[in-house]
Amino acid sequence: MPPRARQGKEECMSNAAAMPTMNSQELDDLVDRPLVRKWLLTGMFWLMFGPTVGAVISTFFNYPDYMGTALELQFGRLRPLHVNGVIFGAFSTLFIGLCYYVVPRLCGVRVVWEDWAHRLCWIWNLTLAAGMVSLAFGYNQGLEAGEFPFFVDLVIFVAITFLCAQFLVTTANRKEPQLYVSMWYLLAGFVWTVMTMILGSFILPYFISGISSAAFHGLYIHYIVGLWITPAGYVLIYYFLPAAVQNPIYSHKLSLVGFWSLALFYPFVGIHHYLYSPIADWAETLAIITSMLLIIPVWTVLQNFFGTMIGRWRDFGKNLPAKFFIMGSIMYLIGCFQGSTEALRSIQEPTHFTDFVISHSHLTIFGTFVVWAVGGLVYVWPKIHGRELWSFKAGNWSFWLITLGISTMGIVLTAQGLQQGYMWMAGVEWMDSLVPLKAFWFTRTVAGIIMDLGMTLLVYNLIRTAMPEESVSPETTGTASPVPSPATA
Repeated sequence: MPPRARQGKEECMSNAAAMPTMNSQELDDLVDRPLVRKWLLTGMFWLMFGPTVGAVISTFFNYPDYMGTALELQFGRLRPLHVNGVIFGAFSTLFIGLCYYVVPRLCGVRVVWEDWAHRLCWIWNLTLAAGMVSLAFGYNQGLEAGEFPFFVDLVIFVAITFLCAQFLVTTANRKEPQLYVSMWYLLAGFVWTVMTMILGSFILPYFISGISSAAFHGLYIHYIVGLWITPAGYVLIYYFLPAAVQNPIYSHKLSLVGFWSLALFYPFVGIHHYLYSPIADWAETLAIITSMLLIIPVWTVLQNFFGTMIGRWRDFGKNLPAKFFIMGSIMYLIGCFQGSTEALRSIQEPTHFTDFVISHSHLTIFGTFVVWAVGGLVYVWPKIHGRELWSFKAGNWSFWLITLGISTMGIVLTAQGLQQGYMWMAGVEWMDSLVPLKAFWFTRTVAGIIMDLGMTLLVYNLIRTAMPEESVSPETTGTASPVPSPATA
């Protein structure tokens, strides 16, 4: 055996040995299934709500008056519902629910304070609902991804702090001596987010003004993406992809390189949105350098994910969770390439303030992280109900509709953004530049509707899975979610 192959095999064996030694049934008994079900069910609601609002508001670009004249139904009021509905509603709610499945299995103990977690689910969702109503009526702090009014931010901050303490204490009580990489990212993500919310919810809106406010807002919004959504997404794919394909993670060493490079480089990238501004040139340059260095964590984790698939591609078509994870990984590769290159001054000239940036945000936030959350949802939901997915065929249709929608949106917005930028650089008047963009905008709306149809079909499939067996006729064509998890692989 070649040295490299032998080393890879040995590392895979060591990764497998590092996982919990309890059997699958013992690990299942540690999971509070009603708690997981409660969080995931409410997450499904937000999974349909946030993107649907996005499709509604995208229609304004072609038909600006179609919702009438009520202020509560205008673009400026509805867009924060879309942004926060996806970040804090769809993704975060699903992620928290999946944490209550992952943490006890990786720590070998039940999660502490479970009774409080049941109450927290209601508090979390009612607070989000109150926040959405507040945004629609114009109560807005004016910070992208930080629009919620103070009382909503306060409750979300307390909830994140409670979750952080809950998982830290559970980890401290663990029976498994080693921490799997998912736990590294999970604990770091919660700790980082507590600090991020202190900045974005309590300091930035009230104590920082002027150009410094813009600079810190650039940092804040990237902390939400890079220090909350990104590590949370890594938690899900590092746990569920090996579980779904029944293969140990490709390389533990690569996972550590990805973790520490993310922690080192991401905190500085936010100011790359403010090049050519009065912000200090050294800060802009540092943001550019660290944006390019983000290629390191991105490529190392992607190598890990695709490496984990080695020897498992032959069954890929029948493995629905794995398809969501790999599709999300492809979107991550494309979206992060956009994100790093658009930080360069020469590339930002034709892309800044255009829909090229919107393409990047959709390919990463939805195409990657929400899709990874959906992959975890499809894996866990049948397991906590003790049965197969109701219909693999419907699940496969959901996958392809979501893939078609986000791929079309990414391509269209990228092309549209480049056309916008080069028209402006050529001196075209802004109003005149809008005329050739109408076809792009219309296609974008259609793509969003296709994505919504895919998610609606998926949620219907999952609801039917949860119904009593005598009232449904499950279709078991294909394999929706293989039994082994990383804890038993």
